[in-house]
Amino acid sequence: MTFLIAGATGTVGREVVRQLVAAGHPVRALTRDPERARVPEGAEAVRGDLTDPDSLMPHLTGVEGLHLITFGGDDYAPLETGPRLVELAVDAGVRRVTVLSDFHEGGVQEALRASALAWTFLDPVEFMSNLLSHAEEIRSEGLMRVSRDQPSAMVHEADIASVAVSALTEDGHGGRSYPISGPEALTPAEQAERLSTAIGREVALVRLGPDETARRLRAEGHDEEYVAFALDLAANPPEVGGQVQDTVLRVTGRPGRTLAQWAAEHAEEFTA
Repeated sequence: MTFLIAGATGTVGREVVRQLVAAGHPVRALTRDPERARVPEGAEAVRGDLTDPDSLMPHLTGVEGLHLITFGGDDYAPLETGPRLVELAVDAGVRRVTVLSDFHEGGVQEALRASALAWTFLDPVEFMSNLLSHAEEIRSEGLMRVSRDQPSAMVHEADIASVAVSALTEDGHGGRSYPISGPEALTPAEQAERLSTAIGREVALVRLGPDETARRLRAEGHDEEYVAFALDLAANPPEVGGQVQDTVLRVTGRPGRTLAQWAAEHAEEFTA
């Protein structure tokens, strides 16, 4: 089976490509700039843009599985091209489609629901890779500044990809929305402990109040709309974000990777 993977240079897409190649499948990694794209050996980087669906036409020939994301362009705006993308996939004979989603369905998902394609929506909670946003302050100060205390069932990007690969290569996943979490819900203090163990150095937790958080976000260049969104998210995180799901085990047959595993894999990024 041949697969076309959109978002192939992103956190999850890169893993989807890597796992498919490792399983021996031909993979076309869709990117707007194939000359600069870093894709796993064995994958073919091809030029295309989800905001210009017809740019995918030459790459859909012979494709049985398609992985999509729901945004495009430099501003990461929600895609408005879902109906055309689905039309092209149907015309090309694509059988299965996975979508990296976020529990909120938009035009891509709506178009797939109206089609005869075997679609699977992937709804992960917070990525473990989000902790990389603390890498600089951990390296320079040994601190991790956070704005909330609630636990998060953070998920390893490779586990999201594993669910996608299962849905793309196996029958039985069509018409399903999969909530995806890690195997444990950890507070920020527990996350800092896992990072401390991985890097062999204490990571101290610093809790920021709303005013401090707002000042920090503004200093980073975020506009007031984003600041308001971030403050609300910190005060009222969605309940699902702290709920452990069994999706990874149920779909892939193996337990999800822990934060301790992820931290060990990325220790150099917090110490170099």
